[in-house]
Amino acid sequence: MNRRFLLTAVLLGPTLAFGQQKGTKYRNLSPAEAAKAIKANPNLIIIDIRTPQEFANGHIPNAVNIDFKSSDFKKRIEKLDREKSYLVHCRSGGRSEQSLPIFKKLGFKQLVHLKTGILGWQQVGLALTTK
Repeated sequence: MNRRFLLTAVLLGPTLAFGQQKGTKYRNLSPAEAAKAIKANPNLIIIDIRTPQEFANGHIPNAVNIDFKSSDFKKRIEKLDREKSYLVHCRSGGRSEQSLPIFKKLGFKQLVHLKTGILGWQQVGLALTTK
């Protein structure tokens, strides 16, 4: 078995590493857990659902910005590969929590949620970028 896959399974849990037949399951991660998951799985796609202005002020390196408040949010999410692994977050966890049913309805299989958002990420001293 691939060592990276095994480490991902340990960090994210079997539900996220292996997916679920009956729909999306997600796990709330602390900033430290999210940072470990990002490091362990370079294929984990980070989706920052804050506004473009919030994103421009600082975001997790390699994050993709898909604004939850935009009129095309669902259409942009629909274009994503449902078989890939995603970490979703916002400023403090509220918007991203609201987005989870959308991901579930669309059939995403491997999803984690940064429960404290970017504020929690910053609070524990984790790096942001503006690039």
